[in-house]
Amino acid sequence: MTFALGPRAASAGYRLAAFDQIGSTNVEAMSCARDGVRGPMWFVTSEQTAGRGRRHRPWIAPRGNLASSVLEVIDVSPSVAATLGFAAGLALEQALQKVSVEAALRSPGSAQLKFRLKWPNDVLAGTRKLAGILLEAEATADNQVAVVVGIGTNVVAAPEHTPTPATSLAELGIQIGAEELFAELSDAWVEFRGIWDNGRGFAAIRELWLQRAAGLGEKIAVHTGGTPLEGTFDTLDETGCLIIRMSDGKRLPVAAGDVYFGQAASAGAT
Repeated sequence: MTFALGPRAASAGYRLAAFDQIGSTNVEAMSCARDGVRGPMWFVTSEQTAGRGRRHRPWIAPRGNLASSVLEVIDVSPSVAATLGFAAGLALEQALQKVSVEAALRSPGSAQLKFRLKWPNDVLAGTRKLAGILLEAEATADNQVAVVVGIGTNVVAAPEHTPTPATSLAELGIQIGAEELFAELSDAWVEFRGIWDNGRGFAAIRELWLQRAAGLGEKIAVHTGGTPLEGTFDTLDETGCLIIRMSDGKRLPVAAGDVYFGQAASAGAT
């Protein structure tokens, strides 16, 4: 099976560059943007050898996993462009739900799974990380913003010794190919990219995201590089910052950081 856009993505005018192997789909997408490619365009592979996640952590996709990046060139401010990552989380969660249902229908007796979105950029299956999202943006020569949204999903294998324990679709009993998941993801992206509407629809994206949020209303610890902040995950604000309610009732916005739940939060995980 080869990579192909879903029918909705194809109708919406997206293009596709598929690779048997590549260092990083994000790097390739941004390189194309610097060379004048204006998208919208997907870059995808089932084997990524030099990918990276947030804080320059490596994100290697062994053969069979899904590494995908979508390039959008848009006329928005960088702060608005950053909120597109929440639409990406929703798109991936919807695609995962769909392939989970289809896999369950093919294998009677297997359980349908529920996926949750972890602020700012992860998708969880239970308490384990299944996928990560990395958004990068650069100004273009024509005063627009080239936004590359990288989405890496553990289809057949998960990395070990990660800050948040990881899992894969195969480990969860969902037997699908990266190509099948990508087709669903590309179609779901069209839906949530449309709702986001260059930031004008972020209020709706925010509400949808909160409905699927992991740890909402629970005790969390947020590591921002300094002293961890411990409190309750209260909500997201209108810019996508996490709002943490401290023990004294004060509500603090957090723009970036690593979130830990439950016992990990209590123990001050690193």
